[in-house]
Amino acid sequence: MDLADLDTIGVATAIQTGRLHPREAVEAAIARIEAGNSKVNAVISERFEAALEEADGPLPNGAFRGVPILLKDLTAQMAGEPNYLGNRLLRDIDNRATTDSHVVKRLRRAGFIVLGRTNTPEFGSAPTTEPLAFGPTRNPWNLERSPGGSSGGSAAAVAAGFVTVAHGSDGGGALRIPASCCGLFGLKPSRGRVSKGPQAGEGWGGASTEGCLTRTVRDAAAVLDVLAGPEAGDPYVAPPPGRPFALQMLDEVPRLRIGVMDRAPINHTDPACVAAVGKAADLLANMGHEVESAYPAAFVEGRSSDFYTTLLSVAAAQNLAHWERELGRTFHPHEIEVTNELFASLGREVSGVAYLDALSWVHGWSRRMAQFWAPDTDGGQGFDLLLTPTLTHPPVRIGELVPSAEDPTSAMKSIAHWIAFTPQFNMTGQPAMSVPMHWNDDGLPVGVQIVGPAFGEGLLLALAARLQAATRWDQRRASAT
Repeated sequence: MDLADLDTIGVATAIQTGRLHPREAVEAAIARIEAGNSKVNAVISERFEAALEEADGPLPNGAFRGVPILLKDLTAQMAGEPNYLGNRLLRDIDNRATTDSHVVKRLRRAGFIVLGRTNTPEFGSAPTTEPLAFGPTRNPWNLERSPGGSSGGSAAAVAAGFVTVAHGSDGGGALRIPASCCGLFGLKPSRGRVSKGPQAGEGWGGASTEGCLTRTVRDAAAVLDVLAGPEAGDPYVAPPPGRPFALQMLDEVPRLRIGVMDRAPINHTDPACVAAVGKAADLLANMGHEVESAYPAAFVEGRSSDFYTTLLSVAAAQNLAHWERELGRTFHPHEIEVTNELFASLGREVSGVAYLDALSWVHGWSRRMAQFWAPDTDGGQGFDLLLTPTLTHPPVRIGELVPSAEDPTSAMKSIAHWIAFTPQFNMTGQPAMSVPMHWNDDGLPVGVQIVGPAFGEGLLLALAARLQAATRWDQRRASAT
């Protein structure tokens, strides 16, 4: 049995049927990490000995008993394990988590065995994974390219075949961006679908949520079943799905009305990204869906990015203040990267009234966006889905989007253009997924984004399963590692 050919459910099934022992699964994953991580730099801390001990011991009899997994070193806190958040000071003092996050509790209850933690940009604030604390993570499809971010370490680990699934989070595209860059499937769940507790109630004004990166849709659906569900005190709670997402994924997909937006409203969109959307649109039309050029009018309202930046800036200022209280001292300038210092300095200038004004504007804008998915009998546009590029360009080169201390705003403008399609749906809280539909002439993956109505993960998963069956993206493997 070649474990490299199995997905997460395949590994779990092999363990459940006795064809594979959890220790064998863990040993194989460790061997792949040890063989390839020096090239990719996806895993920044290991717990291999503890994982092997767990594999030999009494594991929870969950759906994923004995399956190896990696955790993003940001929001998935695990008691006693490193919690560096991509920051040099937290690394240098070997900061450790004191409690498990609900996400980690649920993953471990399902039987997953955690092998270690993956690289992330400092405090998750960039769409590429190049923290000064650990150096850049490299894309397994081309080591000179970025795997995206902020879940770039997790995406690179899955694309390189270290593990079949890795935890990630998404506050502005941070699951979808690396999924696109690494040829993976990445679903951002609806706001309130997955708890961020107990350490946090919300992230970035409700924009951030938790999820995973996988090669197959069925893996993503089954892991979402593990992660989904409220915990006591959550400020946002999504309605129960009714049936497991793993079953909803198998549902027949009705004829859908799908709007297509293949270019960014301003500036250039790479032909490969346009081609990826065209390929997806043609395939969806051939499946019998109604596909037409259309998108929410509110999408191009220029003020949305300004108010989103306000939310992020205040969150950055609050985050630094939190850690300064925890550490009992202030950060020195060399201990914070330029992006986070810039965001935090902007956030410190925002009054409480201005912050709530920004949040109120975003809520109103989200309602205008939602009209695209509302039935036309209710004054909406009556679309079921929106199809866009995930990014405006294929994976960028390492260092290309790293802000300099001398001119940080120039790189940040380029970043805003590269991720022109993803943050909007963190603001609205809708589910959105990146599907690996295309590879450009240089052999780099190019994803497309499909956005569903609020709490419409089941529909997205069912459609994604049909797209995977039609294209077999899961059979493609990164060549650089």
